[in-house]
Amino acid sequence: MNGLDWAVLIAYFGVMVAIGVWSHKRVDNVSDFFTAGGKMPWWLSGISHHMSGYSAVMFTGYAGIAYTYGVTSFVTWSFPIALGIAIGSKLFAPRINRLRSRLHVASPLEYLKNRYNLPTQQALAWSGMLLKIVDVAAKWAAIATLLSVFTGVSLNQGILITGAITAVYCTIGGLWADALTELGQFAIQLLAGVAMFVAVVLKLDDKNIGFFGAWDQPALHGHGKPLVGPYGTVFLLAFLFIKLFEYNGGMLNQAQRYMATNNAREAERSARLSAVLWLAWPVVLFFPMWMSPLLVHAQKPDGSDSYALMTEQLLPHGLLGLVIVGFFSHTMAMCSSDANAIAAVFTRDVAPVLSARARDWGERSGLIAARVTTVVFLGLSMAVATQVNSPTFKDIITVVIKWVAGLMGPIAIPMMLGLLRTFRRSGPTAALVSWAAGLLAFWLVNYPINWSVDGGVPLQYQVSVPLAVSLVLYVLIGYLKPEDTPERIAIIERINTDDDSAAGALPTPAQAGDDVVGAPAKD
Repeated sequence: MNGLDWAVLIAYFGVMVAIGVWSHKRVDNVSDFFTAGGKMPWWLSGISHHMSGYSAVMFTGYAGIAYTYGVTSFVTWSFPIALGIAIGSKLFAPRINRLRSRLHVASPLEYLKNRYNLPTQQALAWSGMLLKIVDVAAKWAAIATLLSVFTGVSLNQGILITGAITAVYCTIGGLWADALTELGQFAIQLLAGVAMFVAVVLKLDDKNIGFFGAWDQPALHGHGKPLVGPYGTVFLLAFLFIKLFEYNGGMLNQAQRYMATNNAREAERSARLSAVLWLAWPVVLFFPMWMSPLLVHAQKPDGSDSYALMTEQLLPHGLLGLVIVGFFSHTMAMCSSDANAIAAVFTRDVAPVLSARARDWGERSGLIAARVTTVVFLGLSMAVATQVNSPTFKDIITVVIKWVAGLMGPIAIPMMLGLLRTFRRSGPTAALVSWAAGLLAFWLVNYPINWSVDGGVPLQYQVSVPLAVSLVLYVLIGYLKPEDTPERIAIIERINTDDDSAAGALPTPAQAGDDVVGAPAKD
């Protein structure tokens, strides 16, 4: 990097902070901070939903998969996400929006207290928060790894720089700041991605390889196969189920994008836009990664530095700075949205249980608590990020694929399936047992069983078994021990009924704590 690249990077950071300051004017209460008051346009929600699913892991971990295996990086990652969101646009998006519009909640988990009971809500809230700390930590480590390649700063310095800047804008402006910065980040990503795509195509022409002839090169032998190595059919099917839950709200931050739109129909349109973007745009981003074995020799065994090396070699200064900004934009978009989601869960779901004082928070004190929680979450995730490459967490892609994908299912299944009429018989017993058994299955298949099997348990089973165990138990226990009380059915009907007048005629669910879900939030 030279002075021009640094100028681009510093200007980007300045714009992000400025957007946060401007967004501050739109945040008057907790609802504005966490769900944009339900006033976000569907197209902005869709772009924000799309951007909040990216991070620099794509340019490190998944770049390594593309370098080693080729197009399977798209087939087993962004394609399942696109398909999962498309399905969820009908199945989950409208119902999640009604959580805000009908039940007047500000956290995706807030309704669980009445849908199941308080222990279920707390179990999912605490485990979701802890998992998100690890997930976001991997994202900080990924962007810090790229920053170290380009600038030479240490991993910890890179984590501190990106985390601190993200904390400023997302703490000041809430979800509005997240969405507006993600819109700007999408524009930057568009320019940077196209610049890298064109640079690779021109370099292939210089080598007399050509756009289509590249796939015949020995270095790309087998790279055109959709399913190779550890990324086989079982892995693809498992990831489709995982991403169906994860990217439609199971990891909380995407749920907020659906809640932020004005109504259920706009939430559905938002999801469709995100699905289209996930299907088309990653092809442009992945193409340079697929070609990388022809252009660079990765220094790391997993190839995770291949994209960074290729960027340094192919792009002139200025454009290099723009692509580096693109790396930051991905990570900061995801991490800021995660921070906002976890702050919502803590202040709305956890704090009122821990403290009687929190139950009486007014608008001002609730907003202060939300901002403080956001900063604390970011600080904890940055601290964990310094340990990502330790023996406990291993490399970045292991954290993202094994830990996040493997643990997300047991947490998301009770939350997501609890929205649907089909699973109305599944109550707190089904939710808690499926959650606990899924976590136990993750530990068993990844550690004791993995240690005792020659060569270890294949990756597809490490990530799919916990989800399968949770899913089967949730459905089976609901059938054998139905807990569909009138109050729980009333909750389900309120978020499954299209007609607002019919939904309004439904009875208010029974009290499950100090706050009534279905009544306006306290001031």
